[in-house]
Amino acid sequence: MSQQEAPPREDDESEGGKPDDLPSAEVTEGTDRAPHRAMFRAMGYDDEDLASPMVGLANPAADITPCNVHLDDVADAAYDAVDSTGGMPIEFGTITISDAISMGHEGMKASLISRELIADSVELVSFGERMDGLVTIGGCDKNMPGMMMAAIRTDLPSVFLYGGSIMPGEHGGREITIQNMFEGVGAVATGDMTEDELEEMERHACPGAGSCGGMFTANTMAAISETIGFAPLGSASPPAEVEKRYEEAERAGELAVEVVEERRRPADFLTRESFENAIALQVSVGGSTNAVLHLLAMAAEAGIDLDIQDFNEISARTPKIADLQPGGERFMNDLHEVGGVPVVLRELLEADMLHGDALTVTGKTVAEEVERTNPPAIADLDVDFLYTVEDPIHERGAIRILAGNLAPDGAVIKITDEDHLRHEGPVRVFEEEEPAMKYVQEGNVESGDVICIRNEGPRGGPGMREMLGVTSAVAGQGHADDVALFTDGRFSGATRGFSIGHVAPEAYVGGPIAALEDGDTVAIDVDELELSVGLSDEEIEARLEDHDPEPTYEDGVFAKYHRDFGSAANGAVTNPGAQWG
Repeated sequence: MSQQEAPPREDDESEGGKPDDLPSAEVTEGTDRAPHRAMFRAMGYDDEDLASPMVGLANPAADITPCNVHLDDVADAAYDAVDSTGGMPIEFGTITISDAISMGHEGMKASLISRELIADSVELVSFGERMDGLVTIGGCDKNMPGMMMAAIRTDLPSVFLYGGSIMPGEHGGREITIQNMFEGVGAVATGDMTEDELEEMERHACPGAGSCGGMFTANTMAAISETIGFAPLGSASPPAEVEKRYEEAERAGELAVEVVEERRRPADFLTRESFENAIALQVSVGGSTNAVLHLLAMAAEAGIDLDIQDFNEISARTPKIADLQPGGERFMNDLHEVGGVPVVLRELLEADMLHGDALTVTGKTVAEEVERTNPPAIADLDVDFLYTVEDPIHERGAIRILAGNLAPDGAVIKITDEDHLRHEGPVRVFEEEEPAMKYVQEGNVESGDVICIRNEGPRGGPGMREMLGVTSAVAGQGHADDVALFTDGRFSGATRGFSIGHVAPEAYVGGPIAALEDGDTVAIDVDELELSVGLSDEEIEARLEDHDPEPTYEDGVFAKYHRDFGSAANGAVTNPGAQWG
């Protein structure tokens, strides 16, 4: 039951003319609410506004990341549309953390925590101010799931609006993104690139506003927002700085008023089938491993039974049909130019790989929305990065969930090439990210190495740091496919290669990864979905007998999340009321 759940819609109206089943009637209607109305009038609202549905615009605009730097303009377009469509728009802010700028140092521990704080803050404002509906806006990676989690918790009529992605930069006659910058750092360490060339790339990689341009976490979650039903089809792909992005913002504002008037809530369209559709989209486009974590968290918030092993089952029956960065060379704007996410959805739908009858925020089904947008068929496109279901890049989707005695609750890998990934060898264990990065940057990595980074899980970090710096340094040195790296932390959506994250249970809570010692033989077999160590259960238990780690932080926000985060296998949620399979 949501905290703001209203009774069924009735025809009764309060004395001011507003339906009394709208939460905002509690702060705008009646003689005893004159002080409340006076506060609204101080901000320029008039009688017409006060009689209208109150629509909150949750805006994480900030000058700390290009992903969000333009969101005030995006929010303004949505605000004006709410106003002109008969709603009372109220904009409020939330925090954001730049994943790219916080990458590679202690600050990254704040990233996943920000997802929870975004959800909490939107829930609190919506609850305290008695919002009737929401437009939730996202830019950087954790904005997207945080905003959708808030909409699920409040169960208010809500529309998700993405700020759009950055255009690729250009260097040396080719298009580049932030992924190339991180990999360039590794190339400099081995002498394959000069510092001068890296500096020149730095000046061109990020040419303006918008989220990172590949099918990294932000674009993966934006594409999922369409597929799962939170955003209108076609809204994810327009770049940040084109007119179409602002048209989508206007559409979101208009739709927000409609969903309030129709009392169309997330609980009305989110189902198990919606989440299966989202996973099918994720694995078919080679989306970020972070989407595993976020979809599990969203399902937990919604009380929908979704298990981490469901990703294996759906990936096994859904081919990979899009070749986008980080596995390929193309970007979100390339997908936009040929029709956007609906092009992929049409291909999956016609192959019976989606639940076409799943409802969306528009009140129509996925199949109806695909028909409305009328995207071209992939077979009719002359492009080198989209493939048909009959002739895919890979027969299986990009995501695999490994198990075995090192990850009894699961671990996540994204497959970016066709090779069967199997490796066995002695492991080199690092207790956190920094010494592992130093080891790589000093040129110690060789073909065949197995690297373990532990104590970076949701509670152990806390915050489950992404480690794009380490994986990119390995890839930049030419070892993307012949050096295996696994961790109880996370990897960026821009990570490629033999990188396994989300190992659960994590080291901090006594997971088997905490028992590893340098030189133990680790076996990784992606075909067999196995991550294991050559130790018996009894040997693992004996090594863990005295495991009792001290928290890294004793006070403040990080101490709280040492205590509150759940397992990555369940989405690393902190909401004590969230339910999972």
